[in-house]
Amino acid sequence: MPLRKMTSFGLLLALVGARLTCADLYHPDREAPRAAVTLNSNPAEMTANYWMDEAQAAIRARKARLRDAAAEHTARNVVMFLGDGMSVTTLAAARTLLGQRQGRTGEESQLAFETFPTVGLTKTYCVDTQIADSACSATAYLCGAKANRGTLGLTAAVPRRDCAAASEPSAHLDSIAAWALADGRDAGIVTTTRVTHASPAATYARAANRNWENDGSVRSNNQDPNICRDIAHQLVHSYPGNQFKVILGGGRREFIPTSSIDEEGTPGRRTDGRNLIEEWQIDKISRNVTYQYVWNRSQLASAARNIPDYLLGLFEGSHLQYNMQADAASEPTLSELTEVAIRSLSRNEKGFFLFVEGGRIDHAHHANRPQLALDETLEMSAAVARAAELLSDDDSLIVVTADHAHVMTLNGYSPRGTDILGPSNDRDEAGVPYMTLSYSNGPGFRSHHNVTRPDVTTESNFRALSWRSHVDVPLASETHGGEDVAVFARGPQHAMFAGLYEQSQLPHLMAYAACIGPGLHACSAAALCSISMPLLTITFLLLYKLLAVPATSF
Repeated sequence: MPLRKMTSFGLLLALVGARLTCADLYHPDREAPRAAVTLNSNPAEMTANYWMDEAQAAIRARKARLRDAAAEHTARNVVMFLGDGMSVTTLAAARTLLGQRQGRTGEESQLAFETFPTVGLTKTYCVDTQIADSACSATAYLCGAKANRGTLGLTAAVPRRDCAAASEPSAHLDSIAAWALADGRDAGIVTTTRVTHASPAATYARAANRNWENDGSVRSNNQDPNICRDIAHQLVHSYPGNQFKVILGGGRREFIPTSSIDEEGTPGRRTDGRNLIEEWQIDKISRNVTYQYVWNRSQLASAARNIPDYLLGLFEGSHLQYNMQADAASEPTLSELTEVAIRSLSRNEKGFFLFVEGGRIDHAHHANRPQLALDETLEMSAAVARAAELLSDDDSLIVVTADHAHVMTLNGYSPRGTDILGPSNDRDEAGVPYMTLSYSNGPGFRSHHNVTRPDVTTESNFRALSWRSHVDVPLASETHGGEDVAVFARGPQHAMFAGLYEQSQLPHLMAYAACIGPGLHACSAAALCSISMPLLTITFLLLYKLLAVPATSF
């Protein structure tokens, strides 16, 4: 890997920069003051068993309601698409933008997954917080248990940043990716964020702080990275991450030392001097398997022509660029990444689990930039459409959902077909225009003059990609929303995903359909159903013979 060594001055700047920017730009490593114990909290929620029992009870209830579900096919393959921050409002606005880009009014349009036969809703709160972050929610929808804000792959017995508590085996959770591997299937991840970011990390990592993406960030919380391994290290050296056949996303900086810069000039952030990309390659050599590391679109296209056993693709130092700002010559689309992953994992006859995240929907919302958020949503819709083309719904379950909402609102009384990215045809009480898509908080706040809002439509950069919609409450980064989020399902056992339920039921429902992991399985239910009919027939015949015997024989 052609890393470049840095000058001593460059190294100093990189170290300072790493220190100052170790926290996530969109998710500041800070928390509002809160009570030591959540009001009316249930201590049982701090255990994995509580959420396991809750999910299994719900599955039994669905089975009773959907008697025909047991006779359906089971899923050989499971693909979970996660639109980070993809609220129901985001869906409504994105489908409208899709139609308007096609020259129609827009509101009547459908995203690819909105045609799926089953739709449900999940509740996204976490054990210690009313409104989820992407870490505790990822633990719910990938590991099957609700957790504390900012923690990954751990029960709610672990407070954020508590390395000692995170080291307790009883607090460790396994993800559905691990369940698939245990069954002999393959697993992989695709994301437009860093592969060490909160959402994809929950497939393989256990961390008391989502920001522990490299060893330096662990040390910044006065913790020992030799006890609580950073997330990048876990992906390369720990199970199940070291068994993932496909890892595609961004985040090279988390894998290389501060003394080096990557292929595109991003300084590394590791303070232990290690190059984990090289260590990933060495691990594959030791196993005598084929492998390839790629960092741009042309290399990915080359690898796709002869896919190795293991493929690692890191296409940016941090997150992938927004689709509307990306260099198409060097950066692959989410659809392209998804297709390569599916073609790779499909070589396992037993099947696979694939996690695909459209992660920058969330980032655009945090920045109050609805145009970018909606375009990223359309990119994910295109990726879902490609997956649906590649996989049969006879044996492949596709689930599409979000981790949490955002505080963007679609408002006003504009006529049908009004530009979804433009101002409402309405005005405020002072006669000032307001945007159809605006936010309740975030960095897009403008000061009022004489109790009057400024007219944002007169700004010189109005509607540019960098332009921010207006907000009510000024914040450095817009917050998440606490509303329920939608779930769309297609394929074996899709009807099980209907209704309103806890987000932590999702991996149990996927496992039920695929017959992997702990708990009830559809294949067991189907077998029981196929056995019960002959047994019922035999029982009926025996009873008939007994009842047909004359009374004197008794």
